[in-house]
Amino acid sequence: MDKKMSEWNYFNLHNLVGMRVSRSASTASLFTDMFNPFQVERLEHADLTITEEQEPLENGAFGEVHGETEFFYNDRGLHLETPDVQVFVDEDGFRLHGDVELLVLALPLIDRLMIVKGAAMIHALTVEYNGYGVNMPAWGGTGKTSTMAKLLKRDGFAFMGDDWAFLSGDGDLLGYAKPMFIKPYHQSIYPHLFSNGHKPLVPISLSKRIHSMTTRVHPYITRYPKLAQITRRWSPEHMMVMPHRAFPEARFSNAAPLAVSLFVERFQSSSDEPVFEEKSKQWMISRLIGNFTSELPKQSRLVMTSLGASGLVPIEQAFEEKAAVLSQALEGKPNFYLRVPKHLTPDQASDIIVSKIEKVLVTAGVA
Repeated sequence: MDKKMSEWNYFNLHNLVGMRVSRSASTASLFTDMFNPFQVERLEHADLTITEEQEPLENGAFGEVHGETEFFYNDRGLHLETPDVQVFVDEDGFRLHGDVELLVLALPLIDRLMIVKGAAMIHALTVEYNGYGVNMPAWGGTGKTSTMAKLLKRDGFAFMGDDWAFLSGDGDLLGYAKPMFIKPYHQSIYPHLFSNGHKPLVPISLSKRIHSMTTRVHPYITRYPKLAQITRRWSPEHMMVMPHRAFPEARFSNAAPLAVSLFVERFQSSSDEPVFEEKSKQWMISRLIGNFTSELPKQSRLVMTSLGASGLVPIEQAFEEKAAVLSQALEGKPNFYLRVPKHLTPDQASDIIVSKIEKVLVTAGVA
């Protein structure tokens, strides 16, 4: 490998988006952890370039978001003062610069690049069943991680991802086997991860309180990439493990034609009975976009709104084009909506979810 190539870590996301991260950037190791499934030795073209060093921004106009976050921009890029980050846009894609933790700031850029290439990023549990893709978008804490463990014990299922994924306009579900975050309440479902040698975790009774605290301090921790990486690895709130370690006997799949989508959420109810119904394609498109955007960290959304406010990536255009990609992806595919009572435990909720996934597979004609 020549010297120029050795300066970068390269990532190829499903042969659609190429990303390179400067090895000298303090955030480099975090990208290697989180995008490990996509790391390659070389790349013909980088749509997203990430470095610590910033560029001059001449004749920048002054802008303001939510009355508090200042930024400067011209027709090539913008500079966010808090955090101290730059995003440049050109015919090759994006350049992202800063000495803070850049992972969350890169997510909306990756989604935008995917949209341009005919795919869209989603927040969902994704599995392959006998060659067909199952898309289960859901809010955080709904039971995706518990559901995955139970699905993979059944014949025919393969792991694709339990958090982020992509849907192509051609109708393919594209996996993302990123690290999983195992919580204390997952112990009964993933006993081998808790058997020995794991770091101390908070008691289940304190997990929600700790999660609330870490959510509040996350924007401050991201200013220090090394600390952010340590926090992800050693936080007592969770264990960060690669999917192959969580599921040593499972089959893994990188892509599959989409068969069905099932949106899952928890709701307040005095009954133990779930609510289950079929929905339209347009309804699912709206939920996929809304769920993905809402689940992004605050700083990710700041990048989106600032790029939109500056006219560099018009918000209405970005959402319209994402909706168009998802409309193509979901064409002719059944869509369902499942509401699970909130008072049920993750174990109980995942039993309900698994039974409904088995049902929608029959409806989709693949089981």
